[in-house]
Amino acid sequence: MALPVLRSNSTADRWDPFREFEDLYTQMGRLMDSAFGRVDQSTGGWSPLADVTETDDAYLVEVELPGVKRDDITIDLIGTDLVVAGELKEKERQGLLRHRTRRVGQFHYRVQLPDSVDADSVEAKLEEGVLSIRVPKTEIARPRRIAISSS
Repeated sequence: MALPVLRSNSTADRWDPFREFEDLYTQMGRLMDSAFGRVDQSTGGWSPLADVTETDDAYLVEVELPGVKRDDITIDLIGTDLVVAGELKEKERQGLLRHRTRRVGQFHYRVQLPDSVDADSVEAKLEEGVLSIRVPKTEIARPRRIAISSS
């Protein structure tokens, strides 16, 4: 016995597999952007790749900035937020640019460090396209070995 089927002329009620693929593609793009720091939507620029390492006496932040000049970078420590911003300027070209995969324009990287940093002793250097920032810890935050006394 066949069951009756409710039919509608409205396109809103119809299942569209292509629209689901579009939604999935959009969501995956957002996930990849947030996971790998590709584009910073809040500033309209891009976010460079970076590593943050903690040692016993400091935090080391290494930010990849190939092609960026030292004068085009600003580094700010605002409370415990380390902010690296700047611009990768487009070079003047001869001829017609047919394809581009390299980034240009404003960039912005932000990382929040623990409260125990010595803001007056921060050091930064740019070598071979990698910006290295060393943020020392305060004396209070450094690990100490405690000796055990006998009773």
